[in-house]
Amino acid sequence: MRAAVLNKIGDGTLDVHEVSAADVEADRVRVRVHRAGLCHSDLSAMSGVVPHPAPFVPGHEGAGEVVEVGSAVTHVRPGDRALVCWMPPCDSCPACRTGVAHLCRGGYVNVARPGFRDGDRPVPGIFGTGTFAEEVVIAGNAAVPIPDDVPYDIAALIGCGVTTGIGAALNTARVRPGSSVVVIGLGGVGVSIVQGARVAGARTILAVDPIAARRDFGLTFGASEAVPPEELAAARKRLTGGFGFDYAFEAVGRPATLRAAYDAARPGGTVCLVGLGAPTDVPDLSMAELVLGEKRILPSFYGGDDPRRTFATVIDLWRSGRVDLAAMATHHVPLARVNEAVQQMHTGEALRTIIDVA
Repeated sequence: MRAAVLNKIGDGTLDVHEVSAADVEADRVRVRVHRAGLCHSDLSAMSGVVPHPAPFVPGHEGAGEVVEVGSAVTHVRPGDRALVCWMPPCDSCPACRTGVAHLCRGGYVNVARPGFRDGDRPVPGIFGTGTFAEEVVIAGNAAVPIPDDVPYDIAALIGCGVTTGIGAALNTARVRPGSSVVVIGLGGVGVSIVQGARVAGARTILAVDPIAARRDFGLTFGASEAVPPEELAAARKRLTGGFGFDYAFEAVGRPATLRAAYDAARPGGTVCLVGLGAPTDVPDLSMAELVLGEKRILPSFYGGDDPRRTFATVIDLWRSGRVDLAAMATHHVPLARVNEAVQQMHTGEALRTIIDVA
């Protein structure tokens, strides 16, 4: 089968060629991938911002058909439709038993179990997945069944970016009706935060991004206004009388944008950190301002709740027409043109790209 392989961190170029799938052990499943989403976290791992061993097959958003299951897997069968959950709860660790299944780290063990073989070398999929391949062997609990009415491209987006953004607004920050919101960073996650805030009933949603096309995306998906970063301070004064926003979301993953979100929030407001930065990135917040401002800083990982529950919530919102996922899945390229898609994501030409694998 064909897969896109990153051979060296920082290289940025994927080599699409024939590889072999790993054997399906007792607790694993093999999925024939139909659609895969290109998420910015893939780019971060490729560049080295998010540490990941190389070589690897990128792609942690995906959906397809289950074609083989191990003897210990009972929740899916061959022929079932499923999306890929890149950090699946194990349901037995302390995090899962405590009710924070989205913080389960059981999925990290999948990184050490290569899903592919490229000649003589074993190759893992990113975060234990690797959906930029025609087939992928993943942990059994990473294959989450999806209803028959959910298209594969919609399901692929739900697997990470959409769930992360909508979940941050609804589960982590718990945006209240009539509130004011600012979202900094309008990639797929940021736009999903905008949609989540709109669903929650926010009165004002300011979208902030340096790229004009992304600001347009923000307006399309429910922002009441969109400005470049240099106009954020003026917009804060105009829209809130200088008091600040009730909720400020950071969806970039950099100290400077966290600083901007913190400054944009009102005293006693909520700063929700969603962007995943490098381990060496350290924010410049002082102990004095943290106490005096009493702003709540809430990091949000993978939607802030059991991802399976958030998947179901997002599907319900999509079915009812309250969130628009189809418009996020309009840009499709075949697997052979994955490098073109990577470049377009870097330049902001495309909000999200769906890789047509099958």
